[in-house]
Amino acid sequence: MAGRCRRLSVGPWGRDLMAAVDAFLLDCDGVLWDGPRAIGGAAEVLRSLKERGKRVFLVSNNCSRSREEVAGKLEAWGLAAGPGQVYTTGRCSALYLRRAFAGPRRPKVYVLGSRALAAELRAAGLWVSGPGEEELPVSRCALDPEVGAVLVGYDERFSFVRLAKACSYLQDPRCHFVATDPDPWHPVSAVAGSKPSNLGDEDKEPRGPLTCTVRPGTGSLTAAVEAASGRKAKVIGKPSRFMFDCINEMEAGTPLDPARTLMIGDRLDTDILFGANCGLRTVLTLTGVSTLQQAHDNLASELPERRRMVPNFYVDSIKDFLPLLAS
Repeated sequence: MAGRCRRLSVGPWGRDLMAAVDAFLLDCDGVLWDGPRAIGGAAEVLRSLKERGKRVFLVSNNCSRSREEVAGKLEAWGLAAGPGQVYTTGRCSALYLRRAFAGPRRPKVYVLGSRALAAELRAAGLWVSGPGEEELPVSRCALDPEVGAVLVGYDERFSFVRLAKACSYLQDPRCHFVATDPDPWHPVSAVAGSKPSNLGDEDKEPRGPLTCTVRPGTGSLTAAVEAASGRKAKVIGKPSRFMFDCINEMEAGTPLDPARTLMIGDRLDTDILFGANCGLRTVLTLTGVSTLQQAHDNLASELPERRRMVPNFYVDSIKDFLPLLAS
């Protein structure tokens, strides 16, 4: 379902869209919040959707927080959403592996990721094998014979030893290889008072220290494991449609109708492509990673895959939904 990238505003398109949509799927980072602060209007939009009886689910590729932690962050900012509405790649990866291990014996999962990711697995009844022994050389790191899966997530402690252990487990073709999401990188929030690194010599103000502007994402770490192991990972997060299937499986009541569901996100290659893969209408917000120019470039492309990464609509920010909901 390729989009046409129209600005969404009060008018026939906007009114028709609000009337035609029963369920809203929203990304979190870059849509509801930006680093340490909520994006203006996010709380009011979520409250308005709830008042109008719309079904709202948050679908995030971020596996570094549990859904309880995400809900706590939302509550602190006055954003009306509970843990049951939050679907992270950690939660969905746990569901996938629980299915894969159906039977009387459930092997352990070797996790490259955060404590929150490991906690999601344990909450689903799975056993987790902690990395451990990072200080030892590879030749002295013992493997856990009960491991039956390797799960790669966002891991700021990723190391040569962890890579070696993951690849060693994956030498067994029966070992499942799963990645939470394909995100290659994430922006680093700007530090107050720092100066951009590309200022010209004519700038006379003192510059702050140069700092990293991006951090590697799960996709980068997964690529390392794939290259070293010769295996390809099963990717759970957006743009895979598995997260949509998770919502329909875990939610009681009427399944989501793709024709009456709207995906709102800030990344063309994950959020908007996810919507296209699931047959949803899509809206790009310009408060995150992808730009309007990139969307227009995709629209002008002759490559079918790039044209699938074109939203139906775009808004400057989530706040632009307020007049639509009011009308």
